[in-house]
Amino acid sequence: MEIKEYLQIARRWAWLLILGLLLGAVSAFFFANSQTRIYESSIRVQIVSAVKTVPNMDYNSYVEQNQLAQTYVQTLRSRPVLDAVAERINTAITPEQIRAQIVQNTQLIDIFVTDTDPQRAASIANTLVEVFIERNSRMQAERFNESERSLEAQIAQIDAQIEALQSRSTAATTEQSEQQIEKAKSELDRLQTEILAIRTALDTLRSPKAEAGWYSTPTPSPEIRAEINQKELELKELETTYDLYQQIYTNLVVLGESRNENSANVEQEQMQSTLALYRQIHANLLSSYENIRLARLSSTSNIVSIEPAIPPEEPLSPKPVRTGLLGGTVGLLLAAGIVFLIEYLDDTVKSAEQAEAALGVPVIGFIAELEHDQDKAYVAENPRSPVSEAFRTLRTNLEFAGVDRPIRSILVVSAHPGEGKSTVATNLAITMAQGGKKTLLIDADLRRPRVHQYLNLPNRVGLSNLFRDAKSLHEVMGQWKETTLQVITSGGLPPNPTDLLASDRMAAVLQSALEEADVVVVDAPPFLVADASILASRVDGVLFVIHPGRTPVDAAQATLEQMRRVGANVLGLVLNRIPRNRPNYYGGYRYYSGYYKGEYSYYDDEARGNGKKHSTFRWRTRKNQTQEEKTAESGQE
Repeated sequence: MEIKEYLQIARRWAWLLILGLLLGAVSAFFFANSQTRIYESSIRVQIVSAVKTVPNMDYNSYVEQNQLAQTYVQTLRSRPVLDAVAERINTAITPEQIRAQIVQNTQLIDIFVTDTDPQRAASIANTLVEVFIERNSRMQAERFNESERSLEAQIAQIDAQIEALQSRSTAATTEQSEQQIEKAKSELDRLQTEILAIRTALDTLRSPKAEAGWYSTPTPSPEIRAEINQKELELKELETTYDLYQQIYTNLVVLGESRNENSANVEQEQMQSTLALYRQIHANLLSSYENIRLARLSSTSNIVSIEPAIPPEEPLSPKPVRTGLLGGTVGLLLAAGIVFLIEYLDDTVKSAEQAEAALGVPVIGFIAELEHDQDKAYVAENPRSPVSEAFRTLRTNLEFAGVDRPIRSILVVSAHPGEGKSTVATNLAITMAQGGKKTLLIDADLRRPRVHQYLNLPNRVGLSNLFRDAKSLHEVMGQWKETTLQVITSGGLPPNPTDLLASDRMAAVLQSALEEADVVVVDAPPFLVADASILASRVDGVLFVIHPGRTPVDAAQATLEQMRRVGANVLGLVLNRIPRNRPNYYGGYRYYSGYYKGEYSYYDDEARGNGKKHSTFRWRTRKNQTQEEKTAESGQE
């Protein structure tokens, strides 16, 4: 199909397309308008990364930052966080209400919260960030609390040891020295146990299986790396303390052995040396304590709000206008699908181009659908109408078709009943009579005759009487009004019309008719019965009447094939009953569309008082609704 044909289809079915568009748009609009309004509030936060003692912007750092951001995105929608938010603002929250996404190539996270109340949506967003910050800070602090408590206990113990050494006299007993030796040994055992435990934990964390699953990436997560750094710091401090306690233990042992052998000066020197070692351990413990506090501050990542959430003014959904446009588009597409499905399943003749291509016969007539007087002699009562002009064009085309061999007998047929063949035959006969030719119209449809109804003639005597009563042609032939048109109606309906039309008597009737008239027009039955095939072989030419949009292509092809089998001379096709509101759709009829789209009336200029009698008509187009007057010579064709 060409673009022109698609446009013609769209024009023909414009009412359905517009209906589908309006129904889809209106239905979608009211449906969306009836839905509960959902509001969305957003808040933007920034990830504050842990302070690195040594800047390192390699690939591992980038992966750490990305993993941390992804972890925060998932944690924001976790049930503990949402339960805490719900408890604080006293409303239920579902994970479906929360949506978080990372702003590409940044450390920003956009958090979106939906709710039926705009104020509540903003409150949930702001509270969610507050709860997450508090929870994250608490979780990060708990990682160092145990180490801080352990160091505080060790510092208190060393303080006690220093105080005890300072208060000892030179007459200290052997029992006191042994107690100090036992305490030092106990500390050495404890430190050795803790050092072994930390080394084992570090080996586990550094293993590729430290992450969940054997197939995890070799790059540890930020949490694992922070824990590794913490363990390494603890191990270093413990090893230093262990070395100092080893020296204290050695001094105490030496001090105990020299108590009975050496003088008091030697003992005092050993006590001072031990006291100095305790003080060094105290200093190291204080340094470790401060280092852990600094590590907690430097390794804690958190988020800060940079764009607090505000109550939205417009709902996120529904959007009736947008939904209406979408619904209208869907409705239009559905209507278009229905149209093309109908057109695809429609196998009728729809245009002159299609008829000529499918049948191989030219279209020589385009007759519009009559607005009134469908069952009367239209061209006689409306001689200046566009329909009458179309019949005169058909008459001219038939005259040109008989240049080499005059066409004196014409059979008018159709594939099915109800396609207007009797109307075409009747008005064509009248048009030929108006052209000055002696014309004879024969109603050979002995099954459903219509000519006598169109011409308002009695049907008591007609064609059937030529066979039954052996009447002559003149006895059944009558003149129609004061014209050169003679008419033979069907007469009484016989029981065997096919036999009558196939008889030699019918051939003689047609021959006698040609002797009485210049042109004989025969109205035949549809090609559903054999009557038309018999008559088609006995006339000079056949006019094939097609009703566009009703006559199936296969039926028209079968009719044409049957006519060719009997040797009929098909003069051409006549497209009949073309709708006035779709002239362009049916091809050649568009040439007459200017007439059919207009409104006109005849009046006598004598009413103006100018004394001249000639006909004029008023023309008003539908496009601009202007009136023009054209003057034409009076006269009757």
